[in-house]
Amino acid sequence: FWDFLILFFCLPVVIFNEITKKRLLGDVSCRIVPFMEVSSLGVTTFSLCALGIDRFHAATSPQASTRPIEQCQSIIAKLAVIWVGSMTLSVPEILLWQLAQDTSPVSGGVTEYCTMKPSSNLPESIYSLVLTYQNARMWWYFGCYFCLPVLFTVSCQLVTRRIRGTDKKSECRATKHGQCEGHLNCTIIALTVIYGLCTTPENVCNIVVAYMSPDMSKQTLDLLNLINQFFLFFKCSVTPVLLLCLCRPLGQAFMDCCCCCCEGCGPDTSSSESSADSKLKTEMSSSIFFDKPRETPPPLLALGTPC
Repeated sequence: FWDFLILFFCLPVVIFNEITKKRLLGDVSCRIVPFMEVSSLGVTTFSLCALGIDRFHAATSPQASTRPIEQCQSIIAKLAVIWVGSMTLSVPEILLWQLAQDTSPVSGGVTEYCTMKPSSNLPESIYSLVLTYQNARMWWYFGCYFCLPVLFTVSCQLVTRRIRGTDKKSECRATKHGQCEGHLNCTIIALTVIYGLCTTPENVCNIVVAYMSPDMSKQTLDLLNLINQFFLFFKCSVTPVLLLCLCRPLGQAFMDCCCCCCEGCGPDTSSSESSADSKLKTEMSSSIFFDKPRETPPPLLALGTPC
């Protein structure tokens, strides 16, 4: 959902600015767009950490195949912590950026752009904090939004593989449950790889600009910033598609929802048996976050099958 917000709000603002050299929504967009982009990095970072912890618990659980489904309230609480924490850490971006104007040497017209400069109207204490954040922003990006998710996911995967390699008593891990666990681990690794590849150029550019900015022109800095935003938009576009392709239950549920919307959600007696079979397969398969219990028989009567 946050990736959708980035593509729905930030992408049109950036395209409009590149075409017209005017900033859509003025100073508001200069503050909101960086805030949403940094919040997107935080949401992805903490979500990958949460998924790594969930896979670790799945590997170390004594009865992983019968682990109960997590309650909805617990899921909402974790999502709230991830979202609120990400937005809280991104608040300095609102105070750091502001709108500036310059005269183009080519056309002679006035161009608008966003500059990283705290406003002098801020209180002295807040101004000093924002200035400290600006000075440490490069290493904060690199440590929190790049090293943390990559190292955390790699560590969880290595520990999980070692635990499973030394586990001799669970035969179910080598059957369908083991295949499903491996499939989920591959999904998390793929998400981490995409995230790492898309955030590496921005971190490299930040380090280069920090030590070579006096020797670089404004046009070069604007081009590097545009490339970094392109990789962010690419990550936001690829991540949902990757989830739908790699997570079969999620992809099947998405296709069923699309078919339901296209057909008007009307009852279809001819496809009742096939829909019941698809629901049964979906319920028997494991979701990307939690492992459904295998001991309880599937509710065949509730699906309306002949049995």
